[in-house]
Amino acid sequence: MISLRGVVKHYGDRTALAGIDLEVPAGTVQGLLGPNGAGKTTIVRVLTTLLEPDAGDALVAGRSVRTDPDGVRRSIGVSGQYAAVDEKLTGFENLRMVARLYGMPRRTAAARARELLRDFRLEDVPATLLAGQYSGGMRRRLDLAGAVIARPPVVILDEPTTGLDPRGRRDTWDAVNSLTADGVTVLLTTQYLEEADQLADSIAVIDHGRLVADGTAAALKERVGGSRIDIALADSANGAPARAALARAGFEAELDERGTRLTFAVETGGAGLARVLSVLESRGIAVGEAALRRPTLDEVFLGLTGGLGAPDGSADLGDPEPRPEEPAAAPTGARS
Repeated sequence: MISLRGVVKHYGDRTALAGIDLEVPAGTVQGLLGPNGAGKTTIVRVLTTLLEPDAGDALVAGRSVRTDPDGVRRSIGVSGQYAAVDEKLTGFENLRMVARLYGMPRRTAAARARELLRDFRLEDVPATLLAGQYSGGMRRRLDLAGAVIARPPVVILDEPTTGLDPRGRRDTWDAVNSLTADGVTVLLTTQYLEEADQLADSIAVIDHGRLVADGTAAALKERVGGSRIDIALADSANGAPARAALARAGFEAELDERGTRLTFAVETGGAGLARVLSVLESRGIAVGEAALRRPTLDEVFLGLTGGLGAPDGSADLGDPEPRPEEPAAAPTGARS
């Protein structure tokens, strides 16, 4: 449903995309991860026809962004980082207005607005409540409802949960799941690795304009290899001695800032954990908790890009991608 074929884009002497190839099957969620400046936003702008690639082509629902941009715009719904709702209108009035802008007759537009209020769990909101009084999660659900009002086969979500609290993020995740349940194909860029792990059927990792990995979350974690051991020490005074003892036994552990938790990779799974506990016991170092787990998506991201993870589970924010002078508005036929 989405196909990028050797897409290249330059900003002056800087290469933003260096020949991206990506295929997204119908009815799936494709996650797009990478440090800011890696090329994610450029891909979104190419797919929404705001930028034309310098080489290669991108197809959306079989239509080329080069030769049939109008067809592409008729096939997509777009929701950006900030909810595009009119704060002085109610939820119903917002959706009815968007439907009318798509050319629906008044009666059809009203019926579609009521249908989407129900589908996105907004039908119980007081009818007179203005969108400006909605919570962040409610505004995001209203924005997503507007993005699908014309029943597009493809929806592009550019960091849809940025700035939302945990409940708002969870509400947005539910809305995305409802889209794929209806057969919609979703391209999702996100800075939250947990979000990609929860929602995406496949995850593409972009770094310096190149596709460095693409696959399911499980497959990407398998690429990192091995298992991870987390050790919580009973006494922070033992942090440095425990790390030193493990280093002498061949384990390179990371110690947290409080000096109470050690994390490191092992290839031998349960046998490795048993050996680690034996080493610590022989040094008289008390262990509060010990856990053996698979690598997280955060660790996959760090391994693939060399970026820095943030404490909240977000990817490296870095510097934003440079944006050439472009029209800020969404293309005709798409909603942003």
